[in-house]
Amino acid sequence: MSAQPQELTPAGSLPEQNLRAIRRALVVPQDRDGFDAGLDVVLAAVRASLDLGRLSEFIHTWWLIACDSVKGPRGRRDVYERATRVQEPADAGRPIPRGDKTWRELLAQRGIER
Repeated sequence: MSAQPQELTPAGSLPEQNLRAIRRALVVPQDRDGFDAGLDVVLAAVRASLDLGRLSEFIHTWWLIACDSVKGPRGRRDVYERATRVQEPADAGRPIPRGDKTWRELLAQRGIER
């Protein structure tokens, strides 16, 4: 990302649907790392195909994540902590525990409708 001045989003307000605002709203380092790596992949695919659909999908997906980050930063950190706990049984070949809610239900609890 370029070294542009960063405008702060007022606490609790949803980010705009553009790459800079989305990245700025990501409070968890793993999210920022995933965003940066994914953006590199998507931009390479767009260059090869000249199809902006993948970029639009990327922006929409990461905007949902950024909204979740703004609405509940602790929840985003919890996601990574739970993922680490789930990975341990997976690495040991044991069944992975499942939650009782869908992603849509979890996002709706945070006020994010898809």
